[in-house]
Amino acid sequence: MKSRVLKRVPLNIAALIVFVVMIFPVYWMVLTAFRPAKDIGSDTPKFLPSSVTFDNFKSAVDIENFWNFWGNSLMVAVGGVGLALIVACFSAFAVARMQWKGRAPFILMVFIAQMAPWEALIIPMFLIGRDQEMLNSLPFLTAIYFVMTLPFSIVTLRGFLANIPVELEEAARVDGCTRFGAFRRVVFPLLAPGLLSTSLFGFITAWNEFAFANTLLFSDPKQDTLPAWLNEFSNGLTVDWGATMAAATLFMLPVLLIFLVLQGRVTGGLTSGAVKG
Repeated sequence: MKSRVLKRVPLNIAALIVFVVMIFPVYWMVLTAFRPAKDIGSDTPKFLPSSVTFDNFKSAVDIENFWNFWGNSLMVAVGGVGLALIVACFSAFAVARMQWKGRAPFILMVFIAQMAPWEALIIPMFLIGRDQEMLNSLPFLTAIYFVMTLPFSIVTLRGFLANIPVELEEAARVDGCTRFGAFRRVVFPLLAPGLLSTSLFGFITAWNEFAFANTLLFSDPKQDTLPAWLNEFSNGLTVDWGATMAAATLFMLPVLLIFLVLQGRVTGGLTSGAVKG
């Protein structure tokens, strides 16, 4: 028993080092958000707060159109992920449950789209938006986030659907349900953990996305999302690091709170699939 504990010590130390390296930037961001300006500009770094102020948060919130940027981010993230979930739900069902011509190439296409680096498509998307006169348009950005999260959603939901016994659907159809009725009454409730996990990770992707938002929403500041708006703090001769870190902390809070509230269900959905028992 003692030898087993000793063998785990190096692994625990390595895990602790990785945790510290990953969490330290977040800790420093939050710490800077609550620091007075004189402490932020100090030549000697302090890893514990000597004094706390909320002036940085006030400076961030008082910026013109602050809440408008929140609304823009929520609209494009929720809209894009919501549309992706609806399409992915039926697409994953067709892939997991039905046999049809072109099924294998479709799955391959979805995996290729999932692996593609989306940053490489910024210029083509910009040209499409320019030619269709859709630049500086939140609906166009929503459509891009829909396309970005769709392959991941299909792949993930397909895995959850594969864990749901097909006999449950067959029993429902024997009782008189149509295929869609069996899906709505039997499969969809069991798919809830998968939908929750997929929507959370898709929302995080869309909420944090910067490159497309900064490129496609360039002429109208009121159309900015929060990541694009945060970039404006670094434009100019000086940078208000306190307000920048406060704004970044506020930007992080929604995803953090959602994850903390739904952590149990998301973890359960990822580890045990869509069927309990």
